Amino acid sequence: MAYKEHQKDSPQSIGCAVITVSDTRNEQNDKSGQLIKSLLEENGHQITHYQIVKDSPLQIKGELAILVEKRSCQAVIFNGGTGIAPRDNTFDTLNRMLNKRLDGFGELFRYLSYQEIGSGAIMSRAVAGTYRGRIVISVPGSTGAVRLAMEKLILPELGHMVGTVSPRL
Repeated sequence: MAYKEHQKDSPQSIGCAVITVSDTRNEQNDKSGQLIKSLLEENGHQITHYQIVKDSPLQIKGELAILVEKRSCQAVIFNGGTGIAPRDNTFDTLNRMLNKRLDGFGELFRYLSYQEIGSGAIMSRAVAGTYRGRIVISVPGSTGAVRLAMEKLILPELGHMVGTVSPRL
């Protein structure tokens, strides 16, 4: 079956959780989390959960553990905590938890980011993969990075990724 046929047969509406990882953001100033939610909804997906958590491995793990128990949640998109500062824990935490990594996601994200911002893209540790039958994606917390990841990578492939991991949908 050709690639486009696989995409065509993929679910068109996905239940998604959006998690902002930040020690400083709240619902009023979480522009990146709000952008992810609005882009998902504009593309026919449902927001099943939205939360802001501290950049703490325990909170990140706890939030993901709760979400994978929800049948309505097929994909979890994290934003924030992907840099190299000592307080950035999202990548390290999620990378250890993933059952299967989609290395191409991070590679392509950094390539596309490089085209927009230059060599600073090397400091991004975006990652995607599967965890207990769910798609898990983690992107930087800036609105520019969120828009790039959502428009160029996540939205075009979300249904296909979920359909591959959960073909019974």
